[in-house]
Amino acid sequence: MKYIFLFTAFLFLSSSGLSAQKSVYVDSDYILSNVPEYKAAQKQLEDIATEWQKEIETRLAEIDQLYKTFQIEKILLSEEMRIKREDDILKKEKAVKELQKKRFGPQGDYFKKQEELIRPIQDKVFNAIASLAEEKNYSMVFDKAGSTTVMYGNKRFDISNEVIREMGLVPGAGEPEDSEGTEDEEDGKSGDQPIKLDKP
Repeated sequence: MKYIFLFTAFLFLSSSGLSAQKSVYVDSDYILSNVPEYKAAQKQLEDIATEWQKEIETRLAEIDQLYKTFQIEKILLSEEMRIKREDDILKKEKAVKELQKKRFGPQGDYFKKQEELIRPIQDKVFNAIASLAEEKNYSMVFDKAGSTTVMYGNKRFDISNEVIREMGLVPGAGEPEDSEGTEDEEDGKSGDQPIKLDKP
């Protein structure tokens, strides 16, 4: 099962005025692929979800077998027994539906576990971006991962590797195949031009 975790665009307004505005962007998918804790959290979530799904599938298979057996035997049962068997099957079906909702519902166990494991990593990335934005006077930091907000972005304005370093990690572990990496401003590339965006 594949899980996708996407950040929304981060906007930071510079306190030094509009004259020094800089717009840059990050790729949060790439950043997260360089965070060992995120990979471990994703694996843990996948294992938990697989275990819960197997539990639900086992119960559904049991109910299906009960229903098939009932269909064969009901002609031999009294009306009272038929009603009782039907009620039992319906109760089991209802219990499985409640279990599905409890495990995978909008506010279910999976959502809570995801919040528990992923939120601290999200906060860590956000804080690293905020720190860089303040330090380098970026007025806006966009996230291009899974979003059409950034319609074009020159790699010279991609600060994803800087964010990874800000978190005390080494970039490159999850670098996309079609990426040549990120050049820092110290390498002679300036980030003082805005990226091109679609007009609203």
